Amino acid sequence: MLDHGWVATVLFEKALPWPCAATEHPAMDIATPTDYRAIAAGLAFPSEAFINGRFVAARSGARFTNLNPATAAILGEVAACDEDDVDAAVAAARRAFDAGAWSRAAPEARKDVLLRLAALLREHAMELSVMESLDSGKTITDCLNEVGHEVPNFFQWYGELIDKSFGKVAPTDESALALIVHEPVGVAGLVLPWNFPLLMAAWKLAPALAAGCSVVVKPAEQTPLTVLRLAELAAQAGLPDGVLNVVPGFGETAGQAIGRHRDIDVVSFTGSTEVGALFLKYASESNLKPVGLEMGGKSPFIVLDDAPIDDALVSNAVSAALWNGGQNCSANMRQFVPRARKDEFLDKVLARVAALTVGDPLDPATEMGAMVSADHQRRVLGYIEAGLGEGARVVAGGGALEGHDGYFVKPTVFDDVVHGMTIATEEIFGPVLGVIAFSEPEEALRMASDSVYGLHATVFTRDIDRALHFARRLPCGTVSINRFSEGDIKTPFGGYKRSGSLARDNGTEAIAQYQQTKTIWIGGPEG
Repeated sequence: MLDHGWVATVLFEKALPWPCAATEHPAMDIATPTDYRAIAAGLAFPSEAFINGRFVAARSGARFTNLNPATAAILGEVAACDEDDVDAAVAAARRAFDAGAWSRAAPEARKDVLLRLAALLREHAMELSVMESLDSGKTITDCLNEVGHEVPNFFQWYGELIDKSFGKVAPTDESALALIVHEPVGVAGLVLPWNFPLLMAAWKLAPALAAGCSVVVKPAEQTPLTVLRLAELAAQAGLPDGVLNVVPGFGETAGQAIGRHRDIDVVSFTGSTEVGALFLKYASESNLKPVGLEMGGKSPFIVLDDAPIDDALVSNAVSAALWNGGQNCSANMRQFVPRARKDEFLDKVLARVAALTVGDPLDPATEMGAMVSADHQRRVLGYIEAGLGEGARVVAGGGALEGHDGYFVKPTVFDDVVHGMTIATEEIFGPVLGVIAFSEPEEALRMASDSVYGLHATVFTRDIDRALHFARRLPCGTVSINRFSEGDIKTPFGGYKRSGSLARDNGTEAIAQYQQTKTIWIGGPEG
């Protein structure tokens, strides 16, 4: 999900042909669909909750079916946790926190465990990547990069940060000593989305563990497998029992139980704005726990009139909208182009889209995989129908991909999109790109800013003054100049308006979600 090259000040750096293409690492040696299918055939899928250091069935005995969205084949049955299981997980997390084996451990001790976990994740990168692809419908190329590269890097980065984070001494006179220290908040509830299952777990879990918290994680019901396997590897790395608990299940049961639990001290949620609002409601009706939110988006991709419409720009435009099948909260579906240059832009975008390979996620040649579920496929197709019904014109794609048993949607490009249409205002979360023409740069800025969301924006221009003007004026958490990028592990990620709360994932800022600040005032003889 993150970009690996920092290019914020570089104008028109050459773009990768597809963002987050796999970087080199040892797990990349196997490169044929047959090889990946052989690995898939030998996988043992986790199927139970992970509570207090061991796998356990849901207390009710309930289970749900886990499907491969690329084939609609059943992968297995997974424990369907509910309030009783969340109670058990929170109790284990609280006992572990209060015991102090992790929460009060020396920074170097926590660091060593997270570095061992990073090493284990690299060792098991191939297994986890294939499992992720099967569970989510994501391409194996993206999974190898996210799971084999980015995920272990997060645990390594936050592990290395632990013993390099300091408190403060406030200035006083000689009558007192004022210390400002940061302490772990306690038990953290982490509720994950399905579009980047293990990567989003790392985004939240690495800083929470680095801070000294115990955690209860609910993976999305569509994609529970790799997070359960991660818990097993964390135990192998030396994480004490009860510090990491995973409760697979549905949002209305396990998710709501986390949100309402009075012994959970903080919740961090990534998902839809509608569900994020529910977590605020749950907090207000329980213990007023803080809730960190990273939610939806309707992000703009703005091409100013001085930007050359070359291969790099076009590749970024297509990737910004269609990467991960458009199942990305920061997808730049709304693409604003000068009216006089729209035809040139559209012709080149259509050529690039026509060349995309859509299909088997385990084929390294595939550039776009499946939608995560049949329900989500129907939702995306419904938005395409809404666009047609409101007068936008489909110039590529426009329906389900034939010849597959899974949940595929053709990469779809709309022309004649008008600001205010449903497809230009609501989050589609699918492989849809819409072109909106503008006459003046300030018109583009006005339309781009006119959204209830504020997560991300991309601006292409040769003029650094215009770039900074748009970056300052666009009301969103990340603005990328001359490349579609969300930053990297060092830069905080989150949204304005209905895209998020003041909490941020990534960077040193992420740890603040999982810490409390304490003042210790030591008075002298007369203090």
